[in-house]
Amino acid sequence: MNVLITIIIGGIIGWLASLIMKTNAQMGILANIVVGIIGSFLGYWLAGLIGIAATTGVARWVVAVVGAVILIAILKAFKIFK
Repeated sequence: MNVLITIIIGGIIGWLASLIMKTNAQMGILANIVVGIIGSFLGYWLAGLIGIAATTGVARWVVAVVGAVILIAILKAFKIFK
């Protein structure tokens, strides 16, 4: 059950990040899920490095979406997304 929840939330986070970065037309549901999950890990890791603790629900979503946005920016720099 946890895997299913991770996939659903990862898809939502990846979709929100793709809307922010204007790559929604290029990304499918699988790319949204992957970017959302990996971007969330990246966001939490970076937040931990700079000393931010996302303790509330809203803060957790913001950190996850920001991480996914950063991941999309990295992928755009490598010309994976335009």
